[in-house]
Amino acid sequence: MNRGVLQGIMAYVLWGLLPVFWKLLDNVPALEILSHRIVWSLALCVFLLVLSKRVGWIGDIRKHPRALFAVAGATILLSFNWGLYIWAVNSGHIVETSLGYFINPLINVALGVLVLKEQLRRPQWIAIATAAIGVLFLSVVYGHPPWISLALGVSFAFYGLLKKQAKLPALEGLTLETALVALPALAFLFSLSLTGESQFSGGGFRQTALLVGAGAATATPLLFFSAAAQRIPLSLLGVLQYIAPSIQFLLGVFAYGEDFDSERLIGFAIIWLALALFAGDAVLFYRRRAVDVSAR
Repeated sequence: MNRGVLQGIMAYVLWGLLPVFWKLLDNVPALEILSHRIVWSLALCVFLLVLSKRVGWIGDIRKHPRALFAVAGATILLSFNWGLYIWAVNSGHIVETSLGYFINPLINVALGVLVLKEQLRRPQWIAIATAAIGVLFLSVVYGHPPWISLALGVSFAFYGLLKKQAKLPALEGLTLETALVALPALAFLFSLSLTGESQFSGGGFRQTALLVGAGAATATPLLFFSAAAQRIPLSLLGVLQYIAPSIQFLLGVFAYGEDFDSERLIGFAIIWLALALFAGDAVLFYRRRAVDVSAR
């Protein structure tokens, strides 16, 4: 198997398995888990950057305030996305989180039209319309729009848009994003220690190790993803991304026994049809373009 493909699969499998990690901390409040995730991710990223002697980018980013502004906006969205995801997983909404990442690629395409004024091909329009029908159907089934799914999908789509403007490599980007919110996170954790409400030292060695390990759980799949992005086409990476929500969905239904009746299955099936149309069109489009390039 191509090394880049394997790295991409590893990245998305690890992201798909993240609910298992957060479930091990389901007795810890989501905001405390989020704060530890930020702090320990920053510590690990700084260690990796120093180890690889990649520290020159700090001076470069200071020369581009617009990029720093984009990263600041991305940081807010990422913190919200992380916090909501952790809360949703530990509150029994893993299936809804998977839906958010199933529809995220289609939200990305819609943002491309609305914000970047990109032109869509007909299959892409059909895919977006089909997904909208699926979301509307699920809104009727749930009795309300799937807010968790939509909030995760939309926040991550806007995060990706801002990241595109910042143009920072994955590890450097995560370092700066976590650095921007590290002080508030540390202050919150310190306040918990002062009031005796901290779960870091009071939950035993296993819990402390898991909270510290949140940094590795965050950075490891990102490093695999970054390596894969350098070796394989983005179209293939785009197809592989459905591995993560698929694993999350299976975990929610079969491992954690979340409710998933026939009506919800119909709604998900409509969205899966939209994704199949979208992925199929992407594969065909990039194949045709590759043939055209090679023919010149």
